[in-house]
Amino acid sequence: MKKIKRILIIGGPGSGKTSVLKAIEKNGFNVHHEISREVTAKAKQQGIAQLFLTDPFAFSNELLAGRILQFNKATEGIHFYDRGIPDIPAYHVFTGDDIPAEFIKASEEHQYDLVFFLPPWEEIYESDSERYESYEQAVVLGDILHSFYSKLGYTPIPIPKLDVENRLTFINDHL
Repeated sequence: MKKIKRILIIGGPGSGKTSVLKAIEKNGFNVHHEISREVTAKAKQQGIAQLFLTDPFAFSNELLAGRILQFNKATEGIHFYDRGIPDIPAYHVFTGDDIPAEFIKASEEHQYDLVFFLPPWEEIYESDSERYESYEQAVVLGDILHSFYSKLGYTPIPIPKLDVENRLTFINDHL
């Protein structure tokens, strides 16, 4: 029987997830990168400037399909994920929108083995053309994500605010 271990990296926008995951990938691990930028870029090609703001459910449905595909691509070994399926309903908590039952069902059916949480970190937060949230909103989102995953039965492990190399050491020490 092949052993699969799915490890999730969560946190609000600008908390350092991408930098940590690039370093993890450089160390030879399987990494499934965030797909929201791809979904946003695809929508822009269709003339929709910010799909999440224009049609949050269409955006979320695209994310859900992509994240389930990423989840199912893991066949053996250790796989790291930049955001997980439960991020989708958690973002709807942030926006105050109703959460479709299929988002909760997908979150419950696709279980990750370990969840690391990157807390908000103002010194490294940067805004860009696809990150519309302010730092203050990123803090709120981080809190919502941590809370939402906890309600699903996960125990998110907070990663200290350290340079990337020391964050990697921290992660390795908890595997």
